[in-house]
Amino acid sequence: MILESPSPRPYPVLKTPRLALRLFMPHELGAVIDYYRRNAAYLAPWEPTRPPDFLTEEYWRRFASRCRDEFEGDLALRLFLFPNSSPGRVVGYVGLFNFVRGSGHFCTLGYSLDEQCQGQGLMAETLGEVVRFAFDELSMHKVLANYIPRNIRSARLLERFGFDVDGFSRDFLMINGRWEDHILTSLTNPNWKAL
Repeated sequence: MILESPSPRPYPVLKTPRLALRLFMPHELGAVIDYYRRNAAYLAPWEPTRPPDFLTEEYWRRFASRCRDEFEGDLALRLFLFPNSSPGRVVGYVGLFNFVRGSGHFCTLGYSLDEQCQGQGLMAETLGEVVRFAFDELSMHKVLANYIPRNIRSARLLERFGFDVDGFSRDFLMINGRWEDHILTSLTNPNWKAL
């Protein structure tokens, strides 16, 4: 007897008052590339060195396929920020990745926001919904977030959401071609329930 495989679970679309948080559609590859091209210098001090083909459509086609596979495999959820006022424009990225299940039930949070959108509360709006989704829909017990000590914006944002400082890790991640120290933080789900 041949059993049909279950259909893949739908990729989430999260909504905030000003944003749609979702994976881009094939016709929106240019908007994603434009976001990273516009913000290349601004994001460089906070992100890993990008591969040579990073600003190509082929890279982002592979990325979208990987995102779907990771979500289907309960490994990660990666979303882009599309403003309601300009739905074809990408103004940021947020990801939950490195899902750990079993006795852990935690994941790591990462994010970036367009330089021109800083100071408008968009990332706070985004994190509120993403953390809610991680706790309520993905049944995460903890969300981890790490930042470079000089990244005061991230420090304040995470503190605002109640992330606790768990420690300090020297040479934690290679960022922009060099090893960077990180402050390690986490937020615990007070109402955790198993899926």
